[in-house]
Amino acid sequence: MNLKPLGDKVVLERTQAETTTKGGIVLPDSATEKPRQGKILSVGDGKLLKDGTRKPLTVKKGDTVLFSSYGGTEIKVDGNEVLIMEESDILAILG
Repeated sequence: MNLKPLGDKVVLERTQAETTTKGGIVLPDSATEKPRQGKILSVGDGKLLKDGTRKPLTVKKGDTVLFSSYGGTEIKVDGNEVLIMEESDILAILG
């Protein structure tokens, strides 16, 4: 996949939803929520400031992050679903 986001945008792939509980119960698709966690696939150049300089992004390719429920735009690229969102929609980097 060759997708380069612009500015302060990032492209990420959502982690897979759990299909079974810890007790072994299999959950149907309608009972699973979309995870709010994903892996950064690519990042933009950074936010353009009023003075013309760019502020680099805090996240980098390969980071696993938590993001807001309604953040981002889902698209399909080469058959894979990815999210494009602003860095401000990312809540935390998982260590």
